[in-house]
Amino acid sequence: MMTLEQLRIFVAVAEREHLTRAAAALHLTPSAVSSAIRLLEERSGISLFHRTGRRIELTEIGRAFLSEARETLTRVESAELFLTETSELKRGTLSLAASQTIASYWLPPFLLRFRARYPAIELRFAASNTEQVAEAVRAGRAELGFVEGAIDHPALAARTVAHDRVVIVAAPGHALSGRPVATPDLTGARWVLREPGSGTRGALISALAAGGLPETALDVALSLPTNEAVRHAVAEGGVLAAISELVVRDDLASGRLVRIAFDLPERTFLLLHHKERYRARAALAFEALLDEAS
Repeated sequence: MMTLEQLRIFVAVAEREHLTRAAAALHLTPSAVSSAIRLLEERSGISLFHRTGRRIELTEIGRAFLSEARETLTRVESAELFLTETSELKRGTLSLAASQTIASYWLPPFLLRFRARYPAIELRFAASNTEQVAEAVRAGRAELGFVEGAIDHPALAARTVAHDRVVIVAAPGHALSGRPVATPDLTGARWVLREPGSGTRGALISALAAGGLPETALDVALSLPTNEAVRHAVAEGGVLAAISELVVRDDLASGRLVRIAFDLPERTFLLLHHKERYRARAALAFEALLDEAS
């Protein structure tokens, strides 16, 4: 089998048409250079050089092969450069996926810091719900995923990177606003929730189920695919919504929405990666950046 070392020796000899000069340029002995050329010719069954006395010059096939050899070495050098630059984070791609709350309200500052620190790394970013993010990481479409709440999948590793709280909100004047609320009160209200598969919806359902209230006991008027849609719907009045405190912070401060006095447990933001897939340097660098802020 032809080796890259043989190709390098062939090109050096071909460009100089002189064994001794090529050997000096390569820091090899003339006998090592001569042996490499002879082996290359014997294995291919083709004469690459004419040998006339002490002179050596390319055959017609040798001249054609020189172009191929140069192109091959150029491609190898390019591949070596790619690996070097990737290991030094001077090039590469990082694919991330995050659930909507995290994507819109928690992750952007970290994306900006990463971009400032590693400007040559291309960031590919997708936002969807928790179940879809977990599936993207499992299938290899995203190297890192960020989700709300628990994920139990044998292929995925998860660790906590932040904490959040889901709150129940309504428009000012709702019948449950301004007073203590018990679990039975929630069954008499109409709700607007995120879609099934959302971590936000899952946090509410899990908390209520722990108190003996099944999801089917809620009067869900609408299931909507984004936090913004839920915010606008609940602001119209007459319904409750469960949503991240991060999402409605400004609405609560301005009085556009009010918080219902029913506490839900704190939840975690999780970082996911596949247990068996290699994580590139860029992914590890992003994780390190998150750790700096913790």
